[in-house]
Amino acid sequence: MTSPTRVLVLNSGSSSVKYQLLDMRDSSRLAVGLVERIGEQTSRLRHTLVTTGDTREHTGPIADHDAALKAVAEELSRDGLGLDSPELAAVGHRVVHGGLFFTEPTVVDDEVLTEIERLIPVAPLHNPANLTGIRTARALRPDLPQVAVFDTAFHTTMPESAARYAIDPKIADRHRIRRYGFHGTSHAYVSRRTARLLGKDPSEVNVIVLHLGNGASASAVEKGRCVDTSMGLTPLEGLVMGTRSGDLDPAVIFHLARVGGMSMDEIDTLLNKTSGLFGLCGDNDMREIRRRIDEGDEQARLAFDIYIHRLKKYIGAYYAVLGRVDAVAFTAGVGENAAPVREAAIAGLEALGLAVDGELNAVRSDEPRLISPDSARVAVAVVPTDEELEIATQTYALVGQ
Repeated sequence: MTSPTRVLVLNSGSSSVKYQLLDMRDSSRLAVGLVERIGEQTSRLRHTLVTTGDTREHTGPIADHDAALKAVAEELSRDGLGLDSPELAAVGHRVVHGGLFFTEPTVVDDEVLTEIERLIPVAPLHNPANLTGIRTARALRPDLPQVAVFDTAFHTTMPESAARYAIDPKIADRHRIRRYGFHGTSHAYVSRRTARLLGKDPSEVNVIVLHLGNGASASAVEKGRCVDTSMGLTPLEGLVMGTRSGDLDPAVIFHLARVGGMSMDEIDTLLNKTSGLFGLCGDNDMREIRRRIDEGDEQARLAFDIYIHRLKKYIGAYYAVLGRVDAVAFTAGVGENAAPVREAAIAGLEALGLAVDGELNAVRSDEPRLISPDSARVAVAVVPTDEELEIATQTYALVGQ
């Protein structure tokens, strides 16, 4: 009997479940889907059988994640791909925060669940939903390996000089305060894929990865290992994002509390949900911001300029951290699709060996590609991320062992 080769990847959010079923013999997708607005009367499940392109959609109340995952299991069964299939090797779960305890993919047991639960205070929006997905999947198929793949794991190779904040270490350790970083599966995948694009092994290449979506982060990857990243204790630190402020003077929080009379919850909401591009100009969709700029909207222009200024600062900082840079790689929704962002972020950095070819940059493609001229000392690349494939690959490698 042949060994099972399929991996189901689950990404359980606060009100959604994204899923993909992959066959790891050739990394092909068999089915993909999304359950959204869980807990509402207008919940929706969209399921696609990739092999035929057929899509089914259901709208109606889905009470909770347990009901959502059971609905997913039913859709997969209708296509002969159910959770009871002997070809299913494991379920891989995206878990946002693994702290320092989890530095690699981990088969879930009760002890692992307890530790993920202990990390809820540093990931209150994400880890509870991730836990719900794992528990429900375990209940549906108790005999099947459930593997947790952590967003923070790739960044655990950061040296203490990059991971520590300059505060009393006893207080920091007591409350687990340090820089963890996020989007780790994306940074891992893109840094390796960039090395392959250059025809080199990851151990030979230094890459600055710019993961630019609604959430955005940068990383400095030296010879395949992360040595610095822009997000910190939480995903709030670093780049300007869709609704998050990124870096700011910590005293702003004290000022808003003492002078502005705002509560901690109000400040939390301000910095995480109504700041960033949205706070600056009322839009967090880069396409809409660029449209407004083209129409002469100065507020949108300022938001874009602030976004690019922060991006340039991190490119320069990580160039200094790495000492030698072989490539800068743009990825995620904005990084892959917004040519003006890539052009503006690299403009003026010619002295660092960076340049963008206008014609290459304007090309739209789902394939990894270089957008720098042949004469550039440092490659500039667009590398579509594939976090689901990364999770499936790590999961299958662990189960295979």
